[in-house]
Amino acid sequence: NRGLHDEVWRGGYQRADWCSTCVRRKRKKMTIEECYASIGGSYEDVRKRLPSETLVERFVLKFPEDKSYQSLAEALQREEYEDAFKAVHTLKGVVLNLGFVRLGRSSSDLTELLRGKDAQQIDRAQCEELWKQVTEDYEQVIDAINCLR
Repeated sequence: NRGLHDEVWRGGYQRADWCSTCVRRKRKKMTIEECYASIGGSYEDVRKRLPSETLVERFVLKFPEDKSYQSLAEALQREEYEDAFKAVHTLKGVVLNLGFVRLGRSSSDLTELLRGKDAQQIDRAQCEELWKQVTEDYEQVIDAINCLR
């Protein structure tokens, strides 16, 4: 939710402290913990899996390179729901391992809607609603990650 992102960044900062994404919004670069807080993530959980903050940050910064979200978007546009299921299932696994709880929840909901169903069995309205939530959560994660750079 944008409000949480905004809440993390209240305050005055020197222009040199702003990340390129946030220059328009006049916000300072985030720490990895602030990034997790802004996206409804669980930094504590990911630190149980990854032994150092440096390693967590390295994997988080690689997340935008993952192609599962793009594959999901393309499969849904083509109405190829088996491919969409594979892509969203992959996305769910990646984001849950990284502790992106909110995106994990929305991608899990879409995964379950698509699981084992063919095109005639899919509730398209519900699918579109869940896809919209995945997209919103994904964009928020990407926005926060850009504030780490």
